[in-house]
Amino acid sequence: EMPEADYAFKPTPEVRSFGRIIGHVADANYGICSTVLGKANPSPGVEKSKTSKADLVAALKASYAYCAPAYSIPDDETGAKVKLFGQEMTKLGALLVDVTHNWEHYGNLVTYLRIKGMVPPSSRPPRP
Repeated sequence: EMPEADYAFKPTPEVRSFGRIIGHVADANYGICSTVLGKANPSPGVEKSKTSKADLVAALKASYAYCAPAYSIPDDETGAKVKLFGQEMTKLGALLVDVTHNWEHYGNLVTYLRIKGMVPPSSRPPRP
C-alpha cells in the first residue's frame, strides 16, 4: 500500500502522480458508468479536487460502488446504444472501455509501486 507521502510521487515530471491516477480512475468510473446508467455524473472532478490519500481512496471505492448497478444491467440492455467520448457504442462496449481503462492504469500504478520497492497486490502470494 502506497504511503500518504508518496501519493504525490511521479516517476517523471511529465506523468500523473500516483494520487492523480487514483483520482483519474475514479473520474473515469463515474463518467462511464453514469453514461451506461443514463444518469448525470454524481461526482465529477475527483482528480483535480482531491489530494489526500484518505479522500482519494474513499472516492475510488465510492466510484466502484456507483458502477456496481451499471455492471449489473440485464442482458437485454447490454446492446443498447450510448454515446461515450463522442462515439456511439453499446452499453457493453462502454463497460469494456471502463474495465480496460482500469487495468491500463493499474499497470501504471504497479510500476510506481515497484519503483518505490513495493510488491503490487497482483504479485503478492494469496493469503491462507
